[in-house]
Amino acid sequence: MTIDPSTRTLCVPAWTNWPGSTGSPEPRSPSPSEGLERQAVAWEVEAMAMPTARELKDALFDAMNAHDLDRVLACYSPDAVYVTPAGVAEGHEQIAWQFEHLFKAFPDLHIAAWYKVECDDPAVTEYTLVGTHTGPFLLPDGVESAGTGRRVVLRGACACATENGRIITDRDYYDQLELYCQLGFHLEPDQAA
Repeated sequence: MTIDPSTRTLCVPAWTNWPGSTGSPEPRSPSPSEGLERQAVAWEVEAMAMPTARELKDALFDAMNAHDLDRVLACYSPDAVYVTPAGVAEGHEQIAWQFEHLFKAFPDLHIAAWYKVECDDPAVTEYTLVGTHTGPFLLPDGVESAGTGRRVVLRGACACATENGRIITDRDYYDQLELYCQLGFHLEPDQAA
């Protein structure tokens, strides 16, 4: 996928993927202080009673709304898998990278659950995510889009499975094309395809 900067047109080839062989973003190693903070948050969560999948998903949404990366990661198992239309993140480093990227691109990001399926595991939630695109946003071809100042309202659904009081898989579904259109991109076929 490429973007024509003069027309803000998104050109989509037959197949798009994140850079790298596994289809996921390049991991970023946390600084020593980040590692200590995350460990402290993890110990706090371990001291609590074993949370249900629903409690974990609700805690994750609260952490996302607070833009608190340590609390976000405390909800996930160290080897968790987070799947979105934008790619697959495996483990805390890659999951942290995805959420950091989201928080920078949409500094006022807020997610609101409007339907929660009553079941034990997985926790299934329908939500609306809103935010203003003011920071850099990485596109699937590796190109960064500068902030557009556009407000997005994105509907989605997610399902997370848990084990031992942590999220082990989190699958997030939303319309990626709807997001790109709200950011001002236009879809055109890739001429090289």
